[in-house]
Amino acid sequence: MVNYISSIVFFLIAGVGFFLLLPLFSYTPVLASLIYGLVVFIAIFIASAIKLAAQWERAVVFRLGKYLNIKGPGLFFIIPLIDEIRMVDTRVLTMDIPKQQVITKDNVPASINGVLYFMVETPNDAVVNVQNYRYAMSQYAQAALRDVVGGVSFDELLSEREKIGKEIEKIVEQEAKNWGLKVSQIRIMDVEIPEELKKMMSRQASAEREKRATITKAEGDKLAALNLSEAAKTMAISPGAMQLRTLQTLDGLGSSPSNTVIFGIPVEILELVKRYSGENGKSG
Repeated sequence: MVNYISSIVFFLIAGVGFFLLLPLFSYTPVLASLIYGLVVFIAIFIASAIKLAAQWERAVVFRLGKYLNIKGPGLFFIIPLIDEIRMVDTRVLTMDIPKQQVITKDNVPASINGVLYFMVETPNDAVVNVQNYRYAMSQYAQAALRDVVGGVSFDELLSEREKIGKEIEKIVEQEAKNWGLKVSQIRIMDVEIPEELKKMMSRQASAEREKRATITKAEGDKLAALNLSEAAKTMAISPGAMQLRTLQTLDGLGSSPSNTVIFGIPVEILELVKRYSGENGKSG
């Protein structure tokens, strides 16, 4: 954040000093110049002591190279030339995990990238315990991603991305605590595989769909055959069922002049033949 207050204080002290020493420049310009130089030095010293941190910033203060305290947000003061500060952003930070070439548990090559969300929880640890916490988090997340993906199958990689992200998050979180960082979330973004493998997967999916369709059709044919068998039994033991079915079929043909139905033998004669056969069987 731009420390505009330091600039205002510097120009204010330097300007007031110049107007106060302006009459002295007419009599003793050398002495006035020396005094004004001292005023400018004091202005620089005081302006350097004034620091400003935004709401999301924390200042890690070191005095003569040793950790002193954490200041901010808002206005605070340090001792110039003795104190040194490192500003730390405490907001949730987003970091891309670059594309990694990995091999799954079942020896399938893939290219995977992701995104890491984390924040600085303890600013002094983030500054003191690791040289560059952003770079360290990036490298550690890449290594964890390769380790976790190497222990799962390709099917698990495609279907359980969230679970894999959670496992990577646990691994990174353990080390991040030592650096004063907190991992919010790790997400697997894209999974790329070779074109040959894509074609094989497409053929496998097509064969699987055909298999399911064939099984479904076979089950439907079986069910239809069972229903027809039950219907035939019902018509055989029910008087008049065949005639009713015949009339229903005729009704379904419609009344169009183009439909012509010819019965070679009347239905009544068929019934008489059936009854006669039954009576002869009993008498015999």
